[in-house]
Amino acid sequence: MTAPWAPRPRRRPPWWPEGEEWPPREWGYDVRRSGHWMGGHRRRGPRPFGCLFLLLILLVAGLLTSAVWALAAFAGLVSAPPVVLAGGLVVTLIVFVAAAATFASMRRMTAPIDDLSAAADRIERGDYSVRVEERGSSSVQGLVRAFNDMSARLAALDTGRRTFLADVAHELRTPLTVIEGQLEAIEDGVYPADSAHLSPIREQIRTLEQLIDDLRTVGLAESGSLPLERAPTDLGALIDDVVAAFAPQTRAANVTLAADHAAGLPAANVDPQRIRQVLGNLLSNAFRNTPAGGRVTVSGRASSDRAMVNVEVADSGRGIAPELLPRVFERFVKGEGSPGSGLGLAICRDIIAAHGGEISIASEPSRGTTVTFSVPAIAA
Repeated sequence: MTAPWAPRPRRRPPWWPEGEEWPPREWGYDVRRSGHWMGGHRRRGPRPFGCLFLLLILLVAGLLTSAVWALAAFAGLVSAPPVVLAGGLVVTLIVFVAAAATFASMRRMTAPIDDLSAAADRIERGDYSVRVEERGSSSVQGLVRAFNDMSARLAALDTGRRTFLADVAHELRTPLTVIEGQLEAIEDGVYPADSAHLSPIREQIRTLEQLIDDLRTVGLAESGSLPLERAPTDLGALIDDVVAAFAPQTRAANVTLAADHAAGLPAANVDPQRIRQVLGNLLSNAFRNTPAGGRVTVSGRASSDRAMVNVEVADSGRGIAPELLPRVFERFVKGEGSPGSGLGLAICRDIIAAHGGEISIASEPSRGTTVTFSVPAIAA
């Protein structure tokens, strides 16, 4: 029997069965794992690197020994020839220079990490304005860049949170002030407790309820948990229902409201109540900004590939100021003199985004405003 360390024959013997692997794997050791003899060949492992590492250790030990010997000779503790003493001093100088260079290199490597650690402590204390200088290796610079981006996002979120709380407090203060003043007047006997003087209180309570519902919708949308009860919906019929529900407001405002949607509009897999809420917000805005004798139109069209259904609400009102137009979908942004909370368009944006659609607005002062949103259609 052949010894396991013996080299394998290079050619397949004539008596070896056809289709069987040659040479067999069970002969010898696997060179990929052990580096031992296998088939007459030997794989070189990591031994040269080990030798180089050992030589480096011996070199460093020799230099340190020479440096210590030279220092001891210079101090008179041991005797040494002048040549050896001079060589030892040179070696000592080399060792000190190498140590200083190593320390400086390590300092350059660790300084950005120290900066990151100090900046992280400042962020933990609530200072989101901190930024770290980008230096060091490319990987460290990438880490610092990501840290600065995170710090900038945290600063923006903190600013948005503070602004949001201030806006909420402002919006809540107005109806509460009206309620408090009306109740004090009734208690002091200035106003009688009749329906005419209780009606403003009920109106402001409804305003508070609407504001609370809007804030809840915004909070759910921002957390990604806005509930949607999707169902195949005929948007043409939904538009007709919403237009019919707004008929009393159109008569009171002396504004013409019309539905103009194409026949055979594809159905959409949407939450009909949420889309009804979007249309209600858009129509309320349109009525507030359209003078008597104006016109509001709600239209629906399918996209060219019938993959989306586009709904458009257009009015002939006073339009939106150009400096305000880019920010109308932000929270609590509203025009001068607007009685709303400034959350209507933000809620419309969040609801349409939750459906996987898009919403846009176009407006010209004194020529009206057009808001268009799209939702995915159900494939026929």
